[in-house]
Amino acid sequence: MMPIRRKIAAAVAAGALVLLPAAPALAYEPVNVVHTEHVQAGPYEVTVGFSEWPLRAMQSMDVSFIPDGGIGGKSGTLHVTGPTRLHPNLANSTLARHPRKLDVWGLDVIALDRQGEYTFEFRIDGPQGLGEGQTRPVEVLSQPGPPLALSWAVCAIPLVGLLAFLVIAWRRHSVGRTPLHPPV
Repeated sequence: MMPIRRKIAAAVAAGALVLLPAAPALAYEPVNVVHTEHVQAGPYEVTVGFSEWPLRAMQSMDVSFIPDGGIGGKSGTLHVTGPTRLHPNLANSTLARHPRKLDVWGLDVIALDRQGEYTFEFRIDGPQGLGEGQTRPVEVLSQPGPPLALSWAVCAIPLVGLLAFLVIAWRRHSVGRTPLHPPV
């Protein structure tokens, strides 16, 4: 019989083996800004940062909004216009802290649906008063990779093959076709 101390030590060692490799995976990925645009919104200068550049349709990215002097004591709204109707959360929203970069406002992991020109309009209220501004039109290029219909068609091939296999196997081994006693 194993002493209680050895059982506890074994449990702690097993827990450490499970939790230690997971710690780096649980860390937040930093927000890397690779391109910036500067916008004058009334008395406030706002730096708009993009985590991907050039922008492409259907590509995930982060967008950060950094007013001079920080976001303390300020509030704002964002209105995005584009070639098509945008999701309501993106079209008109209140500027909120970026979930992974808490010292700025931002949009976490968004994707713009279609290629074309988009404009980010701001309305910032702060100690220096109300300010409005917008970026110059930002060009979003076509979606990377093959068209969506072709991608879905290629991805559906294994599923269609599996369904065909199951149907053929079911028909060959249905109760009415299989003899109850194999021939001798």
